[in-house]
Amino acid sequence: MGSSSMTSHCFVVVTLSLLYVTTTYGQLSQNFYAENCPVLERIVQTEVSGALSAEKRMGASLLRLFFHDCFVQGCDGSVLLNDAPDSERDADANANSLRGFDVIDAIKTKVETNCPGVVSCADILALATREAVVELGGPSWTLLLGRRDSTTSSKKLAEDNLPGPSSSLDGLVTAFANKGFTPTELVALSGAHTIGMAKCEFADEGQVRPECNLDSLAMTALDFADARVPTTPTRHSSTLTSPPAMNKLSEVGLLTGDEGQIRLNCNKVNVN
Repeated sequence: MGSSSMTSHCFVVVTLSLLYVTTTYGQLSQNFYAENCPVLERIVQTEVSGALSAEKRMGASLLRLFFHDCFVQGCDGSVLLNDAPDSERDADANANSLRGFDVIDAIKTKVETNCPGVVSCADILALATREAVVELGGPSWTLLLGRRDSTTSSKKLAEDNLPGPSSSLDGLVTAFANKGFTPTELVALSGAHTIGMAKCEFADEGQVRPECNLDSLAMTALDFADARVPTTPTRHSSTLTSPPAMNKLSEVGLLTGDEGQIRLNCNKVNVN
């Protein structure tokens, strides 16, 4: 094939690829808010940094909150809603364990002051999660922006979709495959357990401390720099070292264009 033909062929492939991305993600881009909310990322960085300074564990909590949002209806901020009974927050995997809502609310309040009605809660959660991971010494990843917020939240969907701590390997592989993830990506995303704390009843025996009881928490590490891969691998020994896997997670089930809404308060649906 001649050079001109090769160039034409590559141009067509690239053009079709870009068309596919635009069609799939509805004009999402890394610079979605560059003109209408240029202070967004600075606000997110300031608020997340302050939250982690006050409590380093909050980074892991934000990461878990984001995963639990994306793995149910998609990365649509539905996990943040609490204005109706039987929401995702009420699911067994979420009730009295999900944290970080106050950090997202604080960011949203400042964003609304500077850019009213522009930035979705779903995008704020995605940005806050990436910022938290980076601040804890983890990897960054490409993050497309322009998500819209869901107007619904379902306890049943959360309980049907979120894998539990007692899930078998086959069950985990199936649950992640249902969301389009490979076993390799499952391992990469499971590396989020490198940091944070878990209820003692779910901790590995080798990591349980003498003072640990069913009402307390067992700690892995509070940041990626402090995490140590043990000589004998455990379910927590992988690390979150795959930005492509996080990028893929951040694009699960997105609402774009005229879908959903831009919530003015992340905890409740806008009333027309």
